[in-house]
Amino acid sequence: MKTLTGASQRNTARGACVALAVCLAGSATAADISVFSSGAPAEVEKVLAAQFTREGGYRVVFTVANPAIIQRKLSAGETPDIVILPAPIIESLVKTGVLGPASRVDLARVGVGLVVREGAPLPDISTADGVRTALLRARSIVIPDPAGGGRTGAALARMMTQLGIADAVKPKVTMMQAIAGGVELVAKGEVELGMFNISEILPVKGVTLVGALPPALQSYIVFAAAIHAGSTSVAAAEDYIKLLSAPAAREHWRAGGLESMASGS
Repeated sequence: MKTLTGASQRNTARGACVALAVCLAGSATAADISVFSSGAPAEVEKVLAAQFTREGGYRVVFTVANPAIIQRKLSAGETPDIVILPAPIIESLVKTGVLGPASRVDLARVGVGLVVREGAPLPDISTADGVRTALLRARSIVIPDPAGGGRTGAALARMMTQLGIADAVKPKVTMMQAIAGGVELVAKGEVELGMFNISEILPVKGVTLVGALPPALQSYIVFAAAIHAGSTSVAAAEDYIKLLSAPAAREHWRAGGLESMASGS
């Protein structure tokens, strides 16, 4: 099992350790709300942020990073208006008083898919045996690094143990977050196949989503939003979360590879 070094490691640091995406570029002002978000839901958040800006005048400034980095930023005293992370992490931050308990809203969930380079043969992954065969036959595999604090890498490691192939595939597995270029390794042909959150596969050019993992192997992550206890733009933050969680946002989440948790019509 490999982690990336040298130039690849620098690329990883550039992608994951720096505030990754700023929507409607510019430094935060009184007319901004700031959002700390993990990567999987971020593309949909940005689409809806553009609508939010058009309708209400507030810009939305994003810092997108893996959960471990976001938690370190919060521990260091940084105070975004909104935090969007896997629901168990949000719950933990609510319990410690970092986030306001009444503000927590579940937004959407995402499953894991298998990705290959565009034009490559598509393996049959409709069953657990099919996934097992595809992973054993692949010359190289990339998955998210569990050390990044996300749930997907750990779930995939457990899945390979469940399939009885952990030792067999270990030498050909590279660990790299999607946010740091993991899916792009497949697009470039440097890795034969990858497994990532579907929402992190769809925006990448040069790859094909083979499909979602079958139900027996699938692992969903629910993403939740909450307002930071130190937010100075609570009303605007509440309005943006309402937009993200509204039934009208369902199609945006679906198009981004996620399933909205909104109820009602």
